[in-house]
Amino acid sequence: MKKHFPLFLTIAALIGLILSSCISDAVTSSPAANLTFSRDTVNFDTVFTGLGTPTARLIVFNHNKKGVEISSIKLKNDDSRFAINVDGRSGTVFHDVEIRGNDSIYLFIECLIPENESAEPTLTEDAIEFVTNGVTQSVRLEAYGQNVTRLRGCRLLSDTTFTADRPIIVFDSLVVDSRATLRIMPDTRLLFHDGARLAVHGRIEAVGEPGKLIQMRGDRLDNVLPDVGYDILSGQWEGISISAGSFDNRIEYVDMRSTNTGLTVDSCADLSRSKLLLRNSWLHNSKGSALSSKYARVDAYGCCFSEAAEAVVALTGGEHTFVQCTFANNYLFSAISEPILSLYHLLPNHVYENDLPLMKASFENSIIYGLAADLNEGDLTGTEVFFRNVSLKSAGEDDSNFIDCLWDTDPMFLTDRPIYYFNYHLRPDSPVIGMGNPAFVNAESLIDIDGIDRLATGNPTLGAYAKPEE
Repeated sequence: MKKHFPLFLTIAALIGLILSSCISDAVTSSPAANLTFSRDTVNFDTVFTGLGTPTARLIVFNHNKKGVEISSIKLKNDDSRFAINVDGRSGTVFHDVEIRGNDSIYLFIECLIPENESAEPTLTEDAIEFVTNGVTQSVRLEAYGQNVTRLRGCRLLSDTTFTADRPIIVFDSLVVDSRATLRIMPDTRLLFHDGARLAVHGRIEAVGEPGKLIQMRGDRLDNVLPDVGYDILSGQWEGISISAGSFDNRIEYVDMRSTNTGLTVDSCADLSRSKLLLRNSWLHNSKGSALSSKYARVDAYGCCFSEAAEAVVALTGGEHTFVQCTFANNYLFSAISEPILSLYHLLPNHVYENDLPLMKASFENSIIYGLAADLNEGDLTGTEVFFRNVSLKSAGEDDSNFIDCLWDTDPMFLTDRPIYYFNYHLRPDSPVIGMGNPAFVNAESLIDIDGIDRLATGNPTLGAYAKPEE
């Protein structure tokens, strides 16, 4: 008789594999077969009431060898503001959800918070309860909702004051009529939806305080990466334009960021009146320039201008004074197309209309440093443009236009671009500490954006920030 042991052993092995597969796929009824979760609390960043949150993800793991059957997945509160989706199905209660051994499922969670009367963010809470083999486990849900004032296609025809009571969201446009003044109080948050803009034909007086900066930014409050907010993305709203007929504008203690075109000052060719006074403000993260001005009189004291795809500051003709300012560029999202500080129409042979005023400009106790070149004009001979006690990245030497400058100098900002950290305070061992001329510090530039006296410890430090961070 022929023996078929090899065939018998093969069949036995296959049967063993099938049986072991069936065993591993079996559902356990043990109360000890607990679930584990990717997090024990699902937190949402503060969102605006009346709008849904971004979608959060929760992973539910079964680390047991055998499968488990979740008899119930549900929101704890019957009137919950949260909504969940379990493996592609939306609802508030789910039954008999199976997870195979050493496998997982995904839950997606959202929240809609209604408007209320509170001026402060309000907390909405709930929990997702999982019942498996008679054992209940839960994951907390938390979302904060902030009431806001919404402006759609708004034109201010008379003097108006914005306060810090509620954030203000601008949709489409906010226009200040030629007969009106817009006053913005300290700590006000002015948020702009995609494509929205602020156009000033009358006047703007946005005057904050140390520790109570006015915020002008996009209306996305969530994160683009874990622990990295949408603030790093430029182009979230259009920007601010000051028209040719607008004069005597003031922007102080303002944090303006994430624009397409930054702050633009239109041509007026009238230098007898101030177009704009900028003081102790940070203009940053623009797809264009953070500040651009044409044939106007603009003065800036203690300001930081940073992150732009084009020139951080672009000036054409006109009269400009920049004292204790920082010009820096570590833009993330494209190649930088222009030097950090770009100056145009400095001499009559520059190709511009002859009746428009040539540039007169002074830069004092300031810093220019970043990924792009410092200036678009290397030789300023014959111009009325002067740099005094300015730290520059490029190598060079003083002449009649560059006076007491620090050449080929790294100011040692705290900024760390690879980890999306932008902070233009200085390190304690920065070479620009105490290198300013106290004669250039006037009443407008004496106190910095942090409220610190520049002359309290002797000669002023260059740039916008008076004191290095420890």
